Amino acid sequence: MMTPQQASDDIRFMGRAIALARDQMGQTWPNPAVGCVIVKDGEVVSEAATAPGGRPHAEEQAAPAAGDRARGATAYVTMEPCGARSSGRTSCSHFLMDAGVSRVVVAAVDPSPFAAGRGVERLRKAGLQVETGLLAEEAAVLYEGYLHRVETGRPMVRVSADGVGFDARFAASAKADLTTELKRLGEAGYTRVWVSPGELADALGAQGLLTA
Repeated sequence: MMTPQQASDDIRFMGRAIALARDQMGQTWPNPAVGCVIVKDGEVVSEAATAPGGRPHAEEQAAPAAGDRARGATAYVTMEPCGARSSGRTSCSHFLMDAGVSRVVVAAVDPSPFAAGRGVERLRKAGLQVETGLLAEEAAVLYEGYLHRVETGRPMVRVSADGVGFDARFAASAKADLTTELKRLGEAGYTRVWVSPGELADALGAQGLLTA
C-alpha cells in the first residue's frame, strides 16, 4: 500500500512534469507538449520535455540522460508513452523499458493511433508497474488541442489577447469557409490556434468552431 509520503511525492513529481511540458506549449506541434521526470530514491535523476518541432520526444531524452540511475526508477509522464512510432523509430515505451525503469506514472492516455493504450499495454507486458490518471485534469491543457485535431481534423481555436502557448494565430476573412481553412491547418499539423476578439471570433463562434 502506498504511504502518504509516496502519494505526495507522486503528485509533486507529476506536477514538475506538467510544468516542463507547459513551458513548451506552442512550440511542439504537430506533437503535444509532453514532460517526463525520472526519479530514483526520491531524487530527480533526469527530466525533459518534447523539443521544439515535436522531436525528440520527452522520454527519448530523459531515459538516456538518466543512464544507469534509471534502473528501478519511476518515470512520471504527462501523456502515455507511444507504443509505436509512425517513422518506425524506437518508441518512447521502449526507451523507458530499455533504460530499466520499473514504474511509470501517466497523467493522460494518448488517443492517437500510435498509442491509444498500446504504450501502457506494452509497458505492462514487459513487467513495468503502470498507473494512469494522476493529475489528469491539470494535464488536460497540454493535449486538448492535439486531441481536438485527432477527433475533428481541425486545430482547436480560442480567443486570446497575446497567443502565448498557441501554435499560431488564425487569420482569415470572417466570410471565408472557416471549416475548410481550419482543416487545412489541421492537415499541416497545427493543434491550437488563436484569434483576437472581433468579427472573426464572432463568426467562428456562430459556426461552433470556437472553444470557450
